[in-house]
Amino acid sequence: MTRRAFILGGAGLVFTHIILGDLGVARSDTAVDRLSLPESIEFNGESYRLSWSSHPKPDYYKQEYLPSGQTSERFQRMVLIEAIVRGVDINDAVAAKVSMLNKRKSTDPTVNFAVVKNPKNNEIILDFILNAEDPKGDDIVEWNAYRYAALKGKGGASGVLLFGISRRGYGDDATDFLRRLKLARPAEVNALAAYPLPVVRPVE
Repeated sequence: MTRRAFILGGAGLVFTHIILGDLGVARSDTAVDRLSLPESIEFNGESYRLSWSSHPKPDYYKQEYLPSGQTSERFQRMVLIEAIVRGVDINDAVAAKVSMLNKRKSTDPTVNFAVVKNPKNNEIILDFILNAEDPKGDDIVEWNAYRYAALKGKGGASGVLLFGISRRGYGDDATDFLRRLKLARPAEVNALAAYPLPVVRPVE
């Protein structure tokens, strides 16, 4: 199960909702950098390489990075970078995501989230936990932390940059994953907040 299928499952989301991180898109065989970023990104002492990208709409770009040896179908750690270059601001993007999470609570009791605003730079970090089953019926627990920042888009239009991290536990390890996450979560969020945001320059 890909990350896009996991997040999309049950949510009924489409791009017109303008929710960064929740668009189900088809997988291509190649990863093409469309944000003028390095092929490899260092985060919290680990190297992540560009593994997948998509440009499904003229104003929307999405790229995923994985450690060596991991795949989108069954990863443990991921870094993702997304950009909407026109038509949305930070507050709208976060509010839409929070609305989706609240709706999901009715079918996924694991859902838990926190929103932290930084008044110094008007950035927002949303971190949240989701649960689902893979086609074999095994549990997948996923924790994400999304950092939203303002992005000056095309013609000076309002846009949003998302720099996020994702962590997963599978099957019998799901319970231990949540225990480990309880200890690791604060440090991961702090590392995300302190990380120098990449300068993206979208290309067609």
